Amino acid sequence: MPASGKPKAAAKATPAALPSLRFYHSVELRVQTLALLETLESAEHHPAHGQALADLVQELINAGMEHYFLRALKLAEVGFVTEQSARLGLSGAAKLISSVSRKFIERMDKKQLTVVAAHIRSLI
Repeated sequence: MPASGKPKAAAKATPAALPSLRFYHSVELRVQTLALLETLESAEHHPAHGQALADLVQELINAGMEHYFLRALKLAEVGFVTEQSARLGLSGAAKLISSVSRKFIERMDKKQLTVVAAHIRSLI
């Protein structure tokens, strides 16, 4: 930390230098993700691309919720009822997030979809 006692702005650091948390997902989801990103980056714009990206984002949200939250509960052996209660709550949260993101993603033009695709690619 600098002598002023304030941390340096993280915005100046490169993404690789910033702290991060990643999650693991299935090989099938990775193949699907890479195929869709390739399609978005190389093909002409089509309304179905926004729908496909929204579907992919929904699957990534579900995989992230599973990895970050539900897996920890399973490892902690909190019990079936607690785990199912958490699963139900997280399912509702994931549906809400997916619903909101879908509304925006499906209205994006080619340039905007390409930006989102590039961001997702930077995460993998």
